[in-house]
Amino acid sequence: MIVPDVVGLPFHMGRDLAMEAGVSLANPDPDGPPIGALAWPGLFWIVSQDPAPGTRLPRWDSVRVEIRKDEGPDAAAMVREPPPAGSRQDARAAEPED
Repeated sequence: MIVPDVVGLPFHMGRDLAMEAGVSLANPDPDGPPIGALAWPGLFWIVSQDPAPGTRLPRWDSVRVEIRKDEGPDAAAMVREPPPAGSRQDARAAEPED
């Protein structure tokens, strides 16, 4: 599976994009709670990811992400549009692995 670029997206959009690409988002701390528990309730932004976009991973492998809680109107400036369909960053355009 090809890792999508989820940095700069709200967590819920990044999670959906990752699922469409066949990978899952995870807490960078393997001993910590699931990332979904950290990103709820409220609006959280993905601020970093590992591995980098474009990396190949086995299906449903983890992409570790750091998130930051939305702290008001300035956080809205972090929003970025999802990549256009068919672009190299568009995970849905990637060929699925068997």
